[in-house]
Amino acid sequence: MRFSVGMPGLDRYPPGFSPQWAMAMKPADFQTIARTAEDLGYDSINIPEHVVMPDNLAGAMGAHWPHALTVMTFIAGATTRIRVNSCVIVLPYHNPIVLAKAVATLDVMSGGRVTLTFGVGHAEHEFEILGVPFHRRGQITDEYVKAMQELWTADEPSFQGEFVSFKGLQFEPKPRQKPHPPLWFGGNSHAAMRRVARDGTGWMPWLITPDELPDRLGLLRQLPGYGKNGEVDIWFPPSPIRIREDNHELTADKPQDSFSSPQEVIDAIGRLRDMGVTWTGIPYPGPEATSLTEHLERLQWGAETVLPLFR
Repeated sequence: MRFSVGMPGLDRYPPGFSPQWAMAMKPADFQTIARTAEDLGYDSINIPEHVVMPDNLAGAMGAHWPHALTVMTFIAGATTRIRVNSCVIVLPYHNPIVLAKAVATLDVMSGGRVTLTFGVGHAEHEFEILGVPFHRRGQITDEYVKAMQELWTADEPSFQGEFVSFKGLQFEPKPRQKPHPPLWFGGNSHAAMRRVARDGTGWMPWLITPDELPDRLGLLRQLPGYGKNGEVDIWFPPSPIRIREDNHELTADKPQDSFSSPQEVIDAIGRLRDMGVTWTGIPYPGPEATSLTEHLERLQWGAETVLPLFR
């Protein structure tokens, strides 16, 4: 089992639950969290993204979101071992040639520490603002993945598609990781799982409960192509977020269930491991941190109390 951490202060999702100390973080504070997580033995830092937030979703999701590759570069430059994972980049928002270049450059400069988690997106007006056809987002995602794989792996890249085409060019540098950085896909749909089986090495389910996960994993493993790219990682949190898919409003008083004891946390992670989950996080069994210092102490608690049990 491998363990990731989030980065406080990057977004305000869901609104009203982000602590004041995180919203006031300075650049050095982000670096301190990243270096502490690395020193304590965590494996990855997950970075979210939205480009703009439509008015009709801002109340439920907040307006403050980062550009994932920018943050990933900042964190990679402040660390030496820990991976950086885009969780998630809505792939149709990005020119695939430009994104492939940015990813390859970061993978080289970071020493091969990039993981890419892509999604197809859900905010229809965000697509409209960016000039991307919302109802073609699945086809766009599939084509962009193939185009980027061509750029990352071919000596003389050439691609002819409906949404992107190129030939007669050179593309360097290639990513350090071969054939390219790991491609994970987020989502809870059958189409998302098909992408994992066909093109991915990881799945980040969305809005699935732990009780539903075994059946979904069974379905995933039966899909054509599953395993052809090697081990398929499954990232799943001990306490999934509880929102409505259509409008992202909370379905409970708090975004996620809390744990009352260390043993509850350990049992929840053990259950996920037994299901086949390979990546997760470590929730602290108690109230949220009220300062950066307390947040760092909670990272240390997880590293000392939980990590050794699952290595």
